[in-house]
Amino acid sequence: MSQNSPLTLHDIAERLQGYDPQALSAQHVNDFLAQLVQPVSQSETVPLMQAHGRILAQDIVSPISVPPHDNSAMDGYALRGADLSADAATTLRVVGTAFAGKAWQGEVATDECVRIMTGAIMPTGLDTVAPQELVKAEGDSVRIPAGLLQTGDNRRLLGEDLMAGQPALFAGARLSPAACGLLASLGLPSVPVWRRPKVAYFSTGDEILSLGESPREGAVYDSNRYSVAGLLQSLGCECIDMGVVRDEPAALQQAFLSAAEKADAIITSGGVSVGEADHTKAMMKLLGDVAFWRIAMRPGRPMAVGRISQGPRQAVLFGLPGNPVAVMVTFAAFVRPALQRLMGWNAPALPLLKAKSTEALRKKPGRTEYQRGIVSTNAAGELQVSITGNQGSGVLNSMVQANGLIVLKHAQGDVAIGDTVDVMMFDGHL
Repeated sequence: MSQNSPLTLHDIAERLQGYDPQALSAQHVNDFLAQLVQPVSQSETVPLMQAHGRILAQDIVSPISVPPHDNSAMDGYALRGADLSADAATTLRVVGTAFAGKAWQGEVATDECVRIMTGAIMPTGLDTVAPQELVKAEGDSVRIPAGLLQTGDNRRLLGEDLMAGQPALFAGARLSPAACGLLASLGLPSVPVWRRPKVAYFSTGDEILSLGESPREGAVYDSNRYSVAGLLQSLGCECIDMGVVRDEPAALQQAFLSAAEKADAIITSGGVSVGEADHTKAMMKLLGDVAFWRIAMRPGRPMAVGRISQGPRQAVLFGLPGNPVAVMVTFAAFVRPALQRLMGWNAPALPLLKAKSTEALRKKPGRTEYQRGIVSTNAAGELQVSITGNQGSGVLNSMVQANGLIVLKHAQGDVAIGDTVDVMMFDGHL
């Protein structure tokens, strides 16, 4: 293996202490995937108006100071803080008006002030703004009550947001609406971003119906592709929908090779559990370097990971369970952070909130459980969470009702009413 060749699954497994593919903890899974998945290396420059949600490919250094001058934070009267009386009202003569977009050119003597508009440049020598609603106009003067202002109040300083030459954003940041606004404030019309990763996905199984097909005995409509598509779109991936693939070696081989030729990653659902048809597993093994795991979790125990090869190209493979809720939970717990790494996104782990359980929950130590929950606020203003009823891995309706997942840790046991539990909020990603 050359120095630049990716690590094999065997190499990665040897680095992980306690690695056991038949009894992996959730933490081991994420540790493994952090070494398996490497970020995309191609970047492009896009107009700022099209950059929302993209991942920054280079550090951005501010070419200008923002704001470029001291200015007023509100409508009022610009003055010298030294002219304010500490014990009595201060009366100042108004000698002009400063408007936004043009510097006021006059001179201001002691005990004088300038009427000023929000955003206007502070006149030379003035350092404080008295809001117009706090002062009383008396002819060509204003009266400022004692004790309302301190020197520097209501003044925005040059470079208060960013100074020229200061880092504004760092590579790996996802461009939020606020980040796009920040870049616009620097006068940048375009921005370098990593290209969007391409993710191909398909469902497997002879029992899976595509939408539009007539119902038949023993068959179910494919919901997983639609859930996966939504999850990928929310991340900002380029989606390649490859439909439903039957449990036939030739069809599976063609699907995997076509996906590996087009995509950076492949997501399948179904065909990785013990006792299921062997064709999917056999084809994964034939075409790539793949491991089959039994994860100590619920729902979503079976999972396949690795790489599928097509010529010089290799696509990362995520073989997810077939049950709809298990697909979404394994995506949230493992695939999402792995794809964020693939995107070049230095994303923080989703924070776990603390909430009091409104009911007793049964839990076996030795596995991580993800239960669908509804988080709300109780009468005391504390977060509380209740489960959404039937927690079966095929009950997709309970996922629709939920706004988060109760995360019961690997070593955790039963939960009593009132106990504090961790909750992973969906926040639009599920």
